[in-house]
Amino acid sequence: MCIPGALAIKTDMEMARDPFFFGYGSLVNRATHVYEPARPARVRGWARVWRGTSLRKLAYLSAIEAPGVEIEGLIAPVPGGDWAALDLREAAYARHALRDVTHDLPGAAEVMIYKVEPRHVAEGGAHPILLSYLDVVVQGYLREFGEAGVGRFFETTGGWEVGVLDDRDAPQYPRAQVSSDRERGMVDAALKDLGVGFL
Repeated sequence: MCIPGALAIKTDMEMARDPFFFGYGSLVNRATHVYEPARPARVRGWARVWRGTSLRKLAYLSAIEAPGVEIEGLIAPVPGGDWAALDLREAAYARHALRDVTHDLPGAAEVMIYKVEPRHVAEGGAHPILLSYLDVVVQGYLREFGEAGVGRFFETTGGWEVGVLDDRDAPQYPRAQVSSDRERGMVDAALKDLGVGFL
């Protein structure tokens, strides 16, 4: 006899044995990865910041410890704990275990967050934010958390002083997506409100 819903519960419990990542940037946009099932989550004690590094001339979006701050994102399982593909995508970052995560998974799950390695951080020089990268991130937040979620993304992200490089006509970001006029308009309006300059 099959009890309705039993299979889904079992699947969730089995899935909880796998480690998870917490995506807070482009990984919130489901079109940029194949990790499923992804689900909304919140992390306390962390924020986001645009970081210049010695690895390239463009900014990375990184997580940073921030007591009292909460950010939204997606968590998704890494089947069998095989991090190789994701670690390659996030090569500038190191994984850190999270302690204060809110999600709807049954039981406890190991959740990791990627943070730019301190040894890679470069304080000087121009390291602008790629607009095509930001567009992808905002598109993900709009789809997952609505306009209010987009607002919270900008509020809990620092480092905007590095400026933005407008590459929309010829996107440099390898996982660039097609954005709607509404999505682009939200990005442009938020950058204007923040006084972010274009390089």
